[in-house]
Amino acid sequence: MVDRRLALACDLHFHRRNTSIGTPNSVTRQERTRYAHREGAGREEEMPMSRVVTFMGGTAGPWRVVRMDTITGLPLEMVDRLAALEGGHGVRPTDGKWLLQGITSNERYVVREEKQILVARQPPLGRPQATCAALIPIRKSAAWWNLTQDARRDIFETHSHHIEIGLEFLPAIARKLHHCRDLGEHEPFDFLTWFEYAPDHAEAFDRMVTKLRSTQEWTYVDREVDIRLVRGD
Repeated sequence: MVDRRLALACDLHFHRRNTSIGTPNSVTRQERTRYAHREGAGREEEMPMSRVVTFMGGTAGPWRVVRMDTITGLPLEMVDRLAALEGGHGVRPTDGKWLLQGITSNERYVVREEKQILVARQPPLGRPQATCAALIPIRKSAAWWNLTQDARRDIFETHSHHIEIGLEFLPAIARKLHHCRDLGEHEPFDFLTWFEYAPDHAEAFDRMVTKLRSTQEWTYVDREVDIRLVRGD
């Protein structure tokens, strides 16, 4: 069971403008050190814990799970509530049925002009009217990761129009992408994307994910779970 103070802190955090998603989590010192060496730090340096986010599925948290759909690959265990927590302490594996961790990082396949447009149009998380949310963890196949960065970019935007599709649904749908592979290659997913939107935009959100799943990029996805949520009881 999650400490009630953590759940309350997480709930308050969601109402702050320009936030990420939550309060504390539990990446170990060993994992943070591994990240530093993976990034070529050359000495033991810890990952800034404000960048690490843990999504905890269980029986407590400010978000109620409406449904969980396995799109491809292995499912996640069904849960009733979800909390999104950030920081460096306070969460133990026993606090939830499952924990998914990722870090906020730079956009990997976005050029400068696209980044400027995204920043200008992207709404903040925590908008009062955005009482619906989705957490979509995905894992891409070894075939994807064996491609060069340029080849992945070509599939991502030139052929699949990933950014173009996302822009079509701004500012209705806010999003935050979290990278899992930066924590290690043994994480169950590669990306955790968090979305928030108003109930009136639920149909638009469905259209967006349907478009993305029909692209060439998605032929490289070998595990995906779609978790839909609403804030509160």
